[in-house]
Amino acid sequence: MKCYTGLLLCVVFMGFIHFSYGQHPNHPPVWQMNLSTIIMPCNETGFTDPQSTKGWGLIDFDWSNAKQIWAKSKPMDCAELLLKQVEMTTSVSPGTTVWVYRNSIKALPWFTSVREKLTNKDYARWFLKFDPARTPHVSKCDKNYHPPLCSELYHDQSQTPEYPHGDGNCAAPACDVGSVPIGEYLWDPRAWNVSINGQTLGQWFINDYIFDSTGGGNPKVSGFFFDDEWSAKSGPSEFERHAVEDLGLSTSDLHTIAAAYESNMKEVYNTVIAKGKFAWQLLWTGQGTRFGERASTCPKPLVTQQSCAARLRELCSEKSPSQSRFMMYSFSPGGCHGDLSLPQFEQDLANFLLIRGPYAALGHGWHGCSKKYPRPAALDGDYGQPEGLCKEVSSGVFRRKYTKATVEMNCNNYKATIAKN
Repeated sequence: MKCYTGLLLCVVFMGFIHFSYGQHPNHPPVWQMNLSTIIMPCNETGFTDPQSTKGWGLIDFDWSNAKQIWAKSKPMDCAELLLKQVEMTTSVSPGTTVWVYRNSIKALPWFTSVREKLTNKDYARWFLKFDPARTPHVSKCDKNYHPPLCSELYHDQSQTPEYPHGDGNCAAPACDVGSVPIGEYLWDPRAWNVSINGQTLGQWFINDYIFDSTGGGNPKVSGFFFDDEWSAKSGPSEFERHAVEDLGLSTSDLHTIAAAYESNMKEVYNTVIAKGKFAWQLLWTGQGTRFGERASTCPKPLVTQQSCAARLRELCSEKSPSQSRFMMYSFSPGGCHGDLSLPQFEQDLANFLLIRGPYAALGHGWHGCSKKYPRPAALDGDYGQPEGLCKEVSSGVFRRKYTKATVEMNCNNYKATIAKN
């Protein structure tokens, strides 16, 4: 157990043998306000201007960043351009933490390391295949090639660059992902321990996909966004709606695959934490996914005017997840593609300071690409460290003392006050 000076709280540092979504980063707490901020930016048409994200503490870049550049590359090089974006960003904002995208279920051939396996028939057992007894609802072939490029490995075109137009526009004569057709493929989670050429899928996934030189193997990459998941009821997320049917999966298959996926990702998260990195899915946002624990991609603020007093009574407790986990607090109104004008900035900042623990960030979840994130000067304020938990000093009025400020929220009129000492 580690106790940190200036805080009347001891934070339990969990071990790595048994995975828990309650894990927090394997580094000292960060109380500095400007470093306790977070955004998930993206610019499809090119790189995100590093001046536009300067000052934010944690920046998570989506796979669609610079898509109109890497989709036209021959072959595609999404991972390499994500790393270039990281390098551009950290050069302008030293001390900023930057995370990159990795999909947890989709084998996306615009990632070089994935493409190398998809195009090598030796590794076919690592991927799910079309049911040979059915006519699929999606195309097995890229007919822009002559003869067409075809694959029996399952793939759809739901979120896929295409020529001339798709979710990203390829350059003539067609999309280039090697000897396979463009599409979203699927790893088979049940093959995690299947060894090919002296390496299991699990070993490759962690060492060569997540911790390669464009990802966690680079010291400038501090974490990941692990997109998508398997459901025992509906199958793989964000795929063409007939995917389960086209794969020929039974109810038993879905349960087995979903269980294998969960087990595999426990190993992934444990390794990520052990290596000093972190992941969006390990954040605590107060609104989980259908599995109930993982962070929401589009969170809403943990405290609202309607829930103010009741919520603060709950979150000001030393037993609150805001104290034991890495809390991500969304600006109002939150959600996907919401209002970015910060209509309740003072209240959000005060509520964040009232309930935050040693690991916390205030900011935005996913709002799509090419958005501007206003950044008020108060995010650069020095409030010091908390001298204790927040207290209800009178009915509906909550206060917390920091070494350099006193924070107060009056839930009766939803008025926030931050007074520097």
